Order: sequence, then C-alpha cells, then structure tokens
Amino acid sequence: MKILVVDDSGTMRRIIIRTLTDMGYSDFIEAENGQVALNAVEKGGIELIITDWNMPIMSGLEFVTQARVIEPDLPILMVTTNASNQDVIQALKAGVNNYVIKPFTLDTMREKVSAILS
Repeated sequence: MKILVVDDSGTMRRIIIRTLTDMGYSDFIEAENGQVALNAVEKGGIELIITDWNMPIMSGLEFVTQARVIEPDLPILMVTTNASNQDVIQALKAGVNNYVIKPFTLDTMREKVSAILS
C-alpha cells in the first residue's frame, strides 16, 4: 500500500512513517506541503493520505479539497493539533475520513488507519 505522508515538519513525517512502519506498512511518499502532495496525487498510485492541517503554501484543508476533486474515494487521515469540535467538523466537511490529534500514540494511529481502510 502506497501512503502519502504530508507535513511541513520533516521530524513529524519521520514520526508518522516510523509509526506506520511499526504497523507493517513500507511504501511511502513524503511531501512537505499541500502543493507537492497534490502533484503526487495527480501522478496516481496513492492508496492512503495522512496529512497535517497547518502547512505553508497550501494548507491541509486546501489540499484535501483539491485532492477530493482528483480522487474522490481516496482515504484521507488528518493529523492536527486543532482539536475543537468546529475544526473537526470543518475537516470532515473538506473531505477527510478521520483525524488524529497530535501528539498521538501507536495505538491511536493504528485504530484510525484501520477504521479508514476497513
């Protein structure tokens, strides 16, 4: 399964990839912002997106909205520090399938990814 990990923080991308590797996944594409991520989605082959909300150039919400035009059924997990109900509703309306609040545990990530993919 090819997973696109989108976050402006290289450290956070490594943490997410390490967590996913611990879950048994091994095929990753990294993007440091929504524009780079959108280019990857346009190329095709992505089976799951895990994206940050707050990024320069193109926010996670803008990215999700545009990615949905290209791949309407692609599973998307938003990773964010924005934990208010209003933010969660906004993310769901933009097209994310689920969300994880930072900081997260391996168990939380496993639960969210499994829920999206089942």
